[in-house]
Amino acid sequence: MGLEQQFIEILLKRGVVSEDDIKEALEIQKKYHSKIGNILLNLGVISEKDYILALSELLNIPVLKKEDYNLQKINITEKEKDYLIEKNMFPFYQEGNTIYIAVNYNFKFDDILIYKTLSNKEVKLFLTTDDVLNSLKEIYLEDEANEDLLDIDDNDEIEKLKELASEAPVIKLINTHFNKAVELNASDIHYEAFKKGMKVRFRIDGALRTIETVPFTYKKAIIARLKLLSKMNIAENRLPQDGRISIKVMNQEIDIRASSIPTAFGESFVLRLLGKQTINYSLEELEFYPDHMKILKDIISKPNGIFLTTGPTGSGKTTTLYSILNELNSDEVKIITVEDPVEYELEGINQIQVKSQIGFTFANALRSILRQDPDIIMIGEIRDKETANIAIQSALTGHFVLSTLHTNSALGAITRLLDMGIEYFLLKASIKGLMAQRLVRKLCPYCKEKTELNKDMAKILKVDEITKKYDFVKDINIYKPVGCEKCAYTGYKGRTPVAEIIPFDEKLQNILEKDKNFNDIALLGYRSLFEDAVLKFLNGITSYEEIFKVI
Repeated sequence: MGLEQQFIEILLKRGVVSEDDIKEALEIQKKYHSKIGNILLNLGVISEKDYILALSELLNIPVLKKEDYNLQKINITEKEKDYLIEKNMFPFYQEGNTIYIAVNYNFKFDDILIYKTLSNKEVKLFLTTDDVLNSLKEIYLEDEANEDLLDIDDNDEIEKLKELASEAPVIKLINTHFNKAVELNASDIHYEAFKKGMKVRFRIDGALRTIETVPFTYKKAIIARLKLLSKMNIAENRLPQDGRISIKVMNQEIDIRASSIPTAFGESFVLRLLGKQTINYSLEELEFYPDHMKILKDIISKPNGIFLTTGPTGSGKTTTLYSILNELNSDEVKIITVEDPVEYELEGINQIQVKSQIGFTFANALRSILRQDPDIIMIGEIRDKETANIAIQSALTGHFVLSTLHTNSALGAITRLLDMGIEYFLLKASIKGLMAQRLVRKLCPYCKEKTELNKDMAKILKVDEITKKYDFVKDINIYKPVGCEKCAYTGYKGRTPVAEIIPFDEKLQNILEKDKNFNDIALLGYRSLFEDAVLKFLNGITSYEEIFKVI
C-alpha cells in the first residue's frame, strides 16, 4: 500500500472524512495532480490540524505545539537562514549537533537533506501549523527589519548617509530612473524595499511596471539620496515623511511630490511626477462622443452654479477640469483655482497652492479668493462640509464653480454631499451638472490586432442594446493588444476617458425629492460609464479586458 493510500486510511480511521469525500478528492486529483491532503484541505473537508495529525501518524514525525517549547531564534549562518526562510522551515531548538526544525504539511524531504549537507548538522523534524511557523518566521526576520529602522541620532552616521547619497553611482542610478520615467511618460516612480534589494516600478498609463531590482547594497544610499533631494529629515526613518523635488530632466522642468513610509525591510518611496510646463488641453482632445460634448458645453455655459466631476484617484478628473477652464478662459472673465498640489501651469489663470501645514486649507483659501472678484473658481477637491458650503455659497452668489469628489458614480456625488450634512435644497439650487470618469488604456495603433466579436462577448457587453441606442458605431471594429517596441511591449499606448455626464435638471431633481439614494442613470436616459467604455471598444480604441479591469 502506497503512502497516499495509507494517508487516506488514517483519515478514514480518524473519522474526519467519508468515502464520498475521498472519491470527490481523487476525481479532482486526476485533473490537477495535487496532493490528496491539499485537495481535502482546500475543499474544507479536513482542517489544518486534521491534516497535520494524520501526516504525523503516517510519517512518525512529532507535532510541535506552541506551548510545548520556548520558541527562540537559533544561532545559524546567514546562508542557512536564507535557505530555511526560502523553504519555509524554521529551527526552534538545538541540542548538541542536532537542530529541531518546524515544517508544515507541504515540506519536502529533499529540502531537509540539502539543509543537512549545507549545515553539517543532524535534523529532527516537527510538523506544525502555519501560525506557529509565522511566529518563528517573525523571530528570524525581526533583526533584519530592525537593522533598517534604527534611530539615527549619531552625527557620524548621518554624515555617512550623506556621503552615500553623494556617491557618483547612486546619483547616476537615480538620474537614469528620472530620465527613463520622463521618456516613458510615467506618472509615478515607486522605490520599494524588500529583503533582497529594492524594486523600482513606474506607473505608466495607470499600470505599474517593474523597471529593475536594485541590489541590497544600494538600498540605504538610494533612500538617503531621495531624502536629500526632497529635503526630508535624513536622520528620521521610523515615521512617514513628505517632501518635494524640483529638477530639470531631458530639458523639462519637473516638480516631484515625494512620500516615504517605513516598511519591514526599509523605507518605501513614491515619487509623483508633475510637469511644470504650461499645458493647453482642449475639450476636443479628450475624445468625448458628440452627445457628451453637447451636455458638457451646455452645463459649463451657465453663468453660475456648480459642476462636479467624480472618480477615484488617477481617473483624469483634474485634466478634464483643466480642459474646461481652457475652454472658458478669456479676457472677459477672471478664473482662480485652489489646488493641492498645482499639477500643471495654466496660461492666464490664477492658481493657488493649498498649504495645510500652515493652516492655509481649501476653506481658508476660498474665503480669501472671493474677495478677489473671480468669475470662475476651480476647487481641487471638496473634502469636507466647510469647503462644500463655501462652494455652494459661491455658486449662489453668481460664481461658476468646478470641483471634484471621490465617489464611484455621477449620482453618488449627491449622496456624498448629503452625507457631509449639506441640505438638499442647497444642492438643488446650486448644482448644474454631474460627471463620473475613468481612464482606459488605448490600444497601441502600431501593433493592435483585429479580432472577432463572439456571441458570449456580445451578450456580456450588451452590444445589440447599446448599438441601437447610440449611432456612434458605424462598423464594429474590435482589436486585441499585442505589444511592440513602440508601446514597450504592453499593447497599449496612452489613455482616454470614459464618462457619464448628467445635467442636474428638473426630472432628476424631482426623483431625488422622493429618493435621495437614487443611482440609476439608465432611468434618466443618459449613458453609463460601462456603455461609454463599450462604445470605445466597438470602435477599436480600447480592449475587452481593459473595460472589465477599469469599470
